[in-house]
Amino acid sequence: MKINKLTIFLIVFMLCSTIFSQEEQNLSSLFISKELKENANAILRLNELVITIEAVDQLTIKQKRIVTVLNKLGKGHINAYKHYNNDTKITRLSAIIYDALGNKIKKYSKNDFQDVSAIDGGTLYSDSRVKFLEHTPTSYPYTVVFESEVKNSSTAFIPIWFPIEDYYLSTEKSVYIVKNPQNIPFRKRQKNFDGFSIKNFSSDTNINYTLTNQQAIKHEYYTLNFEELVPNLSISFNSFSYKGVKGYAKNWKEFGTWMYKNLIERRNQLSPATIAKVKDLVKGVNDPVKKAEIIYKFVQNKTRYISVQVDIGGWEPITANKVDKVNYGDCKGLTNYTKALLDVVGIISHHTIVYADNKKNIDSSFTSMQGNHMILNIPNNGNDIWLECTSQTMPFGFLGDFTDDRDVLVITPEGGIIKRTPAYINKDNLQINKATIKLLPEGSISAQLERKSYGTQYDDKYYIENYTQKELNKHYKTNVWSYNNNLEIKDIKHVNNKEKVEFTESLNVKIEKFATVRDSSYLFKLNVFNRVTGIPKKYRNRQRSLEIERGFTDKDEFIFSIPQGYTLTNLPDDINITNKFGTYSLHFEKIDSTSFKYKREFSLFKGVHPKENYKDYRKFRKTVAKYDNLRTELTKL
Repeated sequence: MKINKLTIFLIVFMLCSTIFSQEEQNLSSLFISKELKENANAILRLNELVITIEAVDQLTIKQKRIVTVLNKLGKGHINAYKHYNNDTKITRLSAIIYDALGNKIKKYSKNDFQDVSAIDGGTLYSDSRVKFLEHTPTSYPYTVVFESEVKNSSTAFIPIWFPIEDYYLSTEKSVYIVKNPQNIPFRKRQKNFDGFSIKNFSSDTNINYTLTNQQAIKHEYYTLNFEELVPNLSISFNSFSYKGVKGYAKNWKEFGTWMYKNLIERRNQLSPATIAKVKDLVKGVNDPVKKAEIIYKFVQNKTRYISVQVDIGGWEPITANKVDKVNYGDCKGLTNYTKALLDVVGIISHHTIVYADNKKNIDSSFTSMQGNHMILNIPNNGNDIWLECTSQTMPFGFLGDFTDDRDVLVITPEGGIIKRTPAYINKDNLQINKATIKLLPEGSISAQLERKSYGTQYDDKYYIENYTQKELNKHYKTNVWSYNNNLEIKDIKHVNNKEKVEFTESLNVKIEKFATVRDSSYLFKLNVFNRVTGIPKKYRNRQRSLEIERGFTDKDEFIFSIPQGYTLTNLPDDINITNKFGTYSLHFEKIDSTSFKYKREFSLFKGVHPKENYKDYRKFRKTVAKYDNLRTELTKL
């Protein structure tokens, strides 16, 4: 049988139409399983990331990402954006929007994406920009198909695979492929794979992992960081390039040597005038720690933090003489400047890479470009001192919860060394509250209060010394004692003792209508100034471990004066609770016929506990809240 050209065309057209219709049909939200929709604000239908290492200094990243947004909370999971700079070029960018039935409703080309500078208010200049999709939906659900291709000359940062990206996001399929045609030696680290539907299709030259049909994870309070809960895969090549600087490192010692020689060495030059000035600052001081403290305060008074990230500036410090001239720098520049000044006075110190803010370790067993911040380490003959060089107010040698209690990478001329920053845990984080409280006949109270804070409790408060009177009033009424209605702040005095790392708040306050006064009774709550009001959320079926991240201790002592014409018949019974999570105690003491003492101590202990313990922990916290709301009654004589 002879088939003419028209027949062939019609067959091909019908076949293509059928394939196209099937593709659109697959994008319909109707075909998403009920299980994947459960607890989900969005469904990651596909995230395919293909990374090709074409050379030590050349890589291409292709991505196809399909997200079905179920409601307005799911919009944040689209992630249709790409960063670019002088080193990173976007070669392809597009997005197509489909409705609930899989019908195409809008297409965006590269030029349709918003293009803005990717810097914040604390950045002076940066070459980083971002292109992102701005789409306003008219109905839900809808699906976004996002495709991109990016070329980069830096191979030091290989994107990490997080097949489960966030809470309340189901994953239908996530694919991670790394093509290595040049057979460059590499290392990989996989974490938390057990219990997840992950398949490994890797070969000698390609890395290929796939996760399928993962239901959304609900958020739970008081648990480990998300990264510690979900699977992730990291890749690092022994030979790499960063912003045109080539390197080789298969361990932290080699990485530290590369960083020191290529990014740090010879960036500590200072002018003769500055050298003379610094030497004069420490003239007559023999104690090396005291010298370091003088230098640190000099840096705090002279400089301010401003981010600077152009070309290699994301990792290479600004030269010390440049910071000395302009009086600003980012974390690397200010750390390098402080080190240069310490060099002048003979104090050894080292640049240190750390993950700041959310507590995370530099992985001691996996060498790669890690960290997001730089601090300074002074070895001090084994008694390490750590300096946060971006702060104009932080006490010498104090890190606070920004960088404490985590593994860090110390860069020395001999190579990289993993060390751990000091931890502020349990009783290190102490608050001592003392008050004299006068109960007034009409039910109001006047009080004089002194509150001292240490450790991370210091870190949480010391900055308020720079607040205006209006800001302070709002702070105490809204953030500290919101449960006390009719609170009036009469007088406030703050003392920030940086030598002791102690912050003292002294206040005179009045609270109208604090007590309930009836014909013959005077009823009031005993815990006036440190009441726990929140109770951890109840979970019917807790899924993840319980973590108490730091721990703390609060000690309160209040002396109450009884108004004339009333008497305290009985004091409440003492309370003593001790368990694996912490301790709680109340003690009452009658001083004389017109006064009594209230003493409270509440501690939580740092630790990780099985999920089965969460119910008991919540019960403990609920008990604390109950006793913190304890009332007592005075009676008329």
